[in-house]
Amino acid sequence: MALIVQKFGGTSVGTVERIEQVAEKVKKFREGGDDIVVVVSAMSGETNRLIDLAKQISEQPVPRELDVMVSTGEQVTIALLAMALIKRGVPAVSYTGNQVRILTDSAHNKARILQIDDQKIRADLKAGRVVVVAGFQGVDEHGNITTLGRGGSDTTGVALAAALKADECQIYTDVDGVYTTDPRVVPQAQRLDKITFEEMLEMASLGSKVLQIRSVEFAGKYNVPLRVLHSFQEGPGTLITLDEEESMEQPIISGIAFNRDEAKLTIRGVPDIPGVAFKILGPISAANIEVDMIVQNVAHDNTTDFTFTVHRNDYQNAQRVLEQTASELGAREVIGDTKIAKVSIVGVGMRSHAGVASRMFEALAKETINIQMISTSEIKVSVVIEEKYLELAVRALHTAFELDAPSRQGE
Repeated sequence: MALIVQKFGGTSVGTVERIEQVAEKVKKFREGGDDIVVVVSAMSGETNRLIDLAKQISEQPVPRELDVMVSTGEQVTIALLAMALIKRGVPAVSYTGNQVRILTDSAHNKARILQIDDQKIRADLKAGRVVVVAGFQGVDEHGNITTLGRGGSDTTGVALAAALKADECQIYTDVDGVYTTDPRVVPQAQRLDKITFEEMLEMASLGSKVLQIRSVEFAGKYNVPLRVLHSFQEGPGTLITLDEEESMEQPIISGIAFNRDEAKLTIRGVPDIPGVAFKILGPISAANIEVDMIVQNVAHDNTTDFTFTVHRNDYQNAQRVLEQTASELGAREVIGDTKIAKVSIVGVGMRSHAGVASRMFEALAKETINIQMISTSEIKVSVVIEEKYLELAVRALHTAFELDAPSRQGE
């Protein structure tokens, strides 16, 4: 008999009919003899509706009161799901984050989980009940309701699985697993049976939207096997695990991630003196702007060109800061480009295979795609290219690294 934590997102519980379908799915698992803890989000659109209500009162609602308000969305879902299970003859009980005692810090709207009291849940499981827990929320040491921010329900699910030492944490979503790349861009993309936490973290940070980074980090830290499954289609999904043993047989590359939300800034003709990188990036960091890739070129005249990328939403702000820095340093000019994209290949197999980067560059060269910037780590290579070539690049790399589905390869 296994202990499984199942998490269902907003679209999976978006209507009463869908909640009934989730109840049917949970009932089947329960009949198979497994102990089940279910974590649910608010019904899709509900959190946004509550935030809009708050903003009708105040443009910037007090964070504590906003948490009190938005946490009610999940409270509705847990009660409805518990009712649907009980109607089907499955003993069930619902709990808010406060009732389970998911203890967090006091950072309202983006709290971090510190500790979970699992005694109440264990007692219910022992009594044969399915336990339904509100995702996305907790309580601080002063008894204030807190919420965990974006992807909070995924994090709740993983944290509960870690606390209960569950056999598996299943994340139900609107896709049937993690794919080698976005099937909308490459129809030949394949669902991966298995991927490591490390690869999934890279994929998530590089633009793959299947799982929130925080939940993957948490799962990796506590070694909680994660499985991504489709809410309403049968299938094995994708298992995310620490296990790298099979990587010898797997392709060198597990997936290709891409991100359109990039912009590039270059400051030209900066005096090449010690500490110049800090003088450029210090003010950017102080403006709370995250920098991604960095390239520095030194010219013969003892000046340097310094290029970096930021999120496209931060571009104008970063440009303003950089213009100010340029005038202070006596730089020649600041130029920018918002029509770029980042493409990355990811795979633990890179550790034991040489020549992966050159194979990537060769595939792009064959399509006459110019590489503007390069960044590497142990298990990834990222390049910045013109945005108009993004889909062509992803398809070319997918084929070059033999990731196309075998039956459709070469179509």
